[in-house]
Amino acid sequence: MSQAVEITFDCAPLRTVGRIDIPLDASPEYRALCERVKEALAKHGVHNSYFLHNARCTYRLTNRDDVGRLEFRFQGTVLTDGNDTKTVGSDLEVELVSETCDWLTEPIVAWFHETVRQAVMVEFDRYIEAGDLAAALRRIAQLEEESDRRGGFMGMGL
Repeated sequence: MSQAVEITFDCAPLRTVGRIDIPLDASPEYRALCERVKEALAKHGVHNSYFLHNARCTYRLTNRDDVGRLEFRFQGTVLTDGNDTKTVGSDLEVELVSETCDWLTEPIVAWFHETVRQAVMVEFDRYIEAGDLAAALRRIAQLEEESDRRGGFMGMGL
């Protein structure tokens, strides 16, 4: 059986963004992502801040996908405590992208936008607990080390 709430995301620790220049030949989608990361850096800094992108949150309100499913897309920053052990806040843009819920009203959609933010914070805690954050930081450090050895360009490091 499917989970009642399914959340997926890609995570870019902002402390790993070494350069903020955008390649001249960047696609419009990549350029937009880089701009959002730059905005997150300016607003939240690099310490204990993580940019989530390519992210979705799906709610199943009934036991059938064709009735009562809400799918949201989100992106933005989550913030952790000083030791990166607990999520303490988020700054997310949330958008309803599809639904199979004919009783949905605007106040419910607004309520779910906040519910997505809360659910993402809980999920990011689970991400930390599973060791995925530490593994992601190790992978990024390894990629940066490889790039430095080759004299390569990493751009935004995403």
